[in-house]
Amino acid sequence: MSKKLLAVSGIAVYAFLYLPLVVVVAYSFNNSKLNAEWVGFTWHWYRVLLSDDTMLKAAGNSLLIALTASLASTVLGTMAGYALYRYKLKLLPVLVMAPLAIPEILVGVSLLIFFVAINLTLGLLSIMLSHIAFCVGFVAIVVRSRLSGMDESLPEAARDLGATPFQAFRLVTLPLIAPGIIAGALLAFTLSIDDFVITFFTAGVGASTLPLQIYSMIKIAVTPEVNAISTLLMLLTLFLIVVASRLSPDSIRGR
Repeated sequence: MSKKLLAVSGIAVYAFLYLPLVVVVAYSFNNSKLNAEWVGFTWHWYRVLLSDDTMLKAAGNSLLIALTASLASTVLGTMAGYALYRYKLKLLPVLVMAPLAIPEILVGVSLLIFFVAINLTLGLLSIMLSHIAFCVGFVAIVVRSRLSGMDESLPEAARDLGATPFQAFRLVTLPLIAPGIIAGALLAFTLSIDDFVITFFTAGVGASTLPLQIYSMIKIAVTPEVNAISTLLMLLTLFLIVVASRLSPDSIRGR
């Protein structure tokens, strides 16, 4: 296959992936109540968005859930990643990686059944617990990849100099894998803030997040306000992905 054909194929693939996103962003500035045709440029829908209390409440819920889920999953995922790196147990990788391989709809249904079984009222708490459950595995993968690239002689040298195992981990290992931990936290935040499937099953009545609110709006009509909030959410997600990839590029690419 010639280089020219490869280049054309690559451009076609990226156009297929990103042109719809460009259209979403462009029509967020459309001076029309519907996205049927382009009328003119306006900032009106961003002003409408900022005065929409329902949308702002949903955005606040999403941020709260994402922050809580990312912090908790970072702690648990770091411990899980370290355990995966240090202990070669056959069952441990299966337990940690299972939520990544299982389809989200099955994870959502199983979590819903579990919450009902333990009589936990569905709401923000159930969403947080669900997001923590499926984000832990992603953080563990990133941290374990970072640990795999670490020079093992450094913590061993600390032990030879008299450091306890905890001191060697806190003063040597932890600073070395800190970029991977931060990258895992950002990845968990990104996955949590725009999750729909699992949130849909575990939200309950009255607990709305940004993806759920957007879904409820597009069932009626896709107005440029939906484009506006989608644009802001997309920019936030892309920013976090770029930051995470720069902190730990090899981990994010799955080396």
